[in-house]
Amino acid sequence: MKINPPLTELFIRTADEGFYKGFSQIVTITSKLLIGGLVIWAIAFPEQSGAMLNGINKFILASFGAWYIWTVTLFVIICIGLAIWPTAGRLKLGVQSDKPEFSNFSWFSMMFGAGIGVGMLTWAVAEPVYHFGNNPEVIMGLTEGGTADNIRMAYKWSFLHWGLGAWACYAIAGLALGFFSYRRGLPLTMRSSLTPLFGSRLSGSLGHVVDIVAVVATILGVAQTLGFGVEQFVSGLSRIGISGLTNAEGTANSTGIIVAIVIIMSASTLSALSGVGKGIKWLSNINMVLSILLLTFFLLFGSTFFGLQALVVGIWDYLIALPQMSFTVWSGDGNPDSVATKLEGWQGGWSVFYWAWWIAFAPFVGLFLARISKGRTIREFVLGAMIVPSLMCFVWFTWAGGTAIDLELTGGANGVIMNAPDGDKIFAMTNYMLAPISETISWLMAAMIVVLLMTYLVTTADSAVLIVNTINAAGDEGPKARPHILFWGVALGAVVAALLLVGGLKAIQTAMVIGALPFSVVMVLQCLALIKAIYNDGRREAAGQATTVSSTAP
Repeated sequence: MKINPPLTELFIRTADEGFYKGFSQIVTITSKLLIGGLVIWAIAFPEQSGAMLNGINKFILASFGAWYIWTVTLFVIICIGLAIWPTAGRLKLGVQSDKPEFSNFSWFSMMFGAGIGVGMLTWAVAEPVYHFGNNPEVIMGLTEGGTADNIRMAYKWSFLHWGLGAWACYAIAGLALGFFSYRRGLPLTMRSSLTPLFGSRLSGSLGHVVDIVAVVATILGVAQTLGFGVEQFVSGLSRIGISGLTNAEGTANSTGIIVAIVIIMSASTLSALSGVGKGIKWLSNINMVLSILLLTFFLLFGSTFFGLQALVVGIWDYLIALPQMSFTVWSGDGNPDSVATKLEGWQGGWSVFYWAWWIAFAPFVGLFLARISKGRTIREFVLGAMIVPSLMCFVWFTWAGGTAIDLELTGGANGVIMNAPDGDKIFAMTNYMLAPISETISWLMAAMIVVLLMTYLVTTADSAVLIVNTINAAGDEGPKARPHILFWGVALGAVVAALLLVGGLKAIQTAMVIGALPFSVVMVLQCLALIKAIYNDGRREAAGQATTVSSTAP
C-alpha cells in the first residue's frame, strides 16, 4: 500500500529586515517578555512571587509527581527500544552520505560538558554523602544512615538520578530534533519534531507555542544549573583567598552572587559570539582534560579500592533495582511524621525535582546534541548520549563521592566534609586530604577546581544562549545578531541573580519545576512522533520510496 512521502518543508515566518531580521518575532518577543517579566516580578515583589511560585510548586508536586516519574521511565524504554529496533538503529541523523562533524573525543566532551558536567563538581560528592545519611531505605527502617550498611543504598539512589533517566531525557529531545532536521530538512527547532503528528499546522500558532515553551524551559533549566554553579564558584573563590563573598554559613552572599554572575556571563557571552566550532569546542576540550586530571587525582590518592568496589556493586544494585525505582510512586497519608509522608517528601525533593530539572534542561541539551551529532546513526547516538555519559557520572560519584564517604567513615574527617555546604564539599574534601601535606598544593588543587568549574559554567551558559537563538531564529544555525546574543546572556544571568537574591536556590528550583511541566508534554509527543516516523520510513523503504530530503528511491 502506498504511503504518503514525509513532510520536508515547514514554513516559519521570520522578519525580513530590522532588529529582528531572521528571527520569528512572535517566538522571540514573547519569550523575552516572559523571562523579563519573571525577573522584574521576582525583584519587585519578592514575597508575593515567592509565595505564588511555592503554591504552584506544591500543587505540581502533589498532582504531577507520578507524571514526572513515569514519563522519564517512558523515555528510558523508548531510547533502549529505538537502539535495538533494527529499522531504527541503523538510520542516520542525516542523509546516507553525511559524516560526523566532530571526533569522538570532542563529541563526548561537548556532550558531557553541556549535559551534566558542571553538576559533577557539586553533586558527585554532595549527593552520595547525603544519601549515605538518608534515603528511602533509611526512612523505612531497612538500613541505618551514616553506617557502612547504607553505602550501597546511597549509590543506588544517586545512580538513579544521574544515570539512564537523565540522559534519556536529553537523548529523546536530541533524536527528535536531529531526525527531523537532518533527515527531513526541517528547521532545527522544537516544533519540527512534532510534524508526524500535526503536520504543516506547526507553521502557525501551535508551533509558536511549542518553541516558546522550549525557550522558557531552557532558560529555567540552565538557570538551575548555573545557580548551583554560582554557589560553588563563590565557595571556590573563598577557598583560594578572595574574601567577602560568603556569609557566616559559608554560602554565597549578595556580593558573591553578583561577582560570580558577572564573571561567568561575561565570559560565556564572549564565547557564544564565537560559535560552536570555536569557543564552545575548545572550552569543552579544556574542561574534559581538567576533569580527567581531577578524576585521576581521586583515582591515585583517594579511596581507590573503595571507589572501585562502589562502582561495580553500585551499577549492579542500580540495574537490578531500576525497574522498581522507575515505577514506584510514594503517596503520603497526611501525617507529617508517618513513613508514607516522609517517603513522598523525599521523592518530591529528589527524584521528582531531578526529573523536572532534566526535562527543563532537555530542549537545550537535546538541540545541542542534535547540532553536534549529524551523520551518526540512532544506535550510535543512543549509546553515545545515554550509556557513556552515565558511566562517566557513575565513575565520578564513586571515586569522588566514595572518597568523601570513606574519609568520613574511616579517615577521621569527623564531619568536615559532611557538614560543609553542598557547593563547598569538594573543596573541604581536597583540603582535608592535601593541607596536611602542603598548603600550597591544597591551594593549587582548589584553584584548578575553580578553573574547571568556570569552564563548565561558561560552556553551559554560552551553549544555552546559542540554542535559544537557534530556536528563536526558526532553526537557523548560522551567525546570530550580536544584540540578541547579548540580550540572552544578560537575561540568563539576571534570572539566576534575581531568583538567588530573592529566594536562593529554592526559588530557582521552584520556577524550574513549574517551567518543566508543559515541556514534558512536548517530549511525550516527541516519542510518539519518532516512533510513527521511523515505522513509516520502514514502510517507505520497503516500497522503494524516499525517506530523506535528498535521497532517491533505491
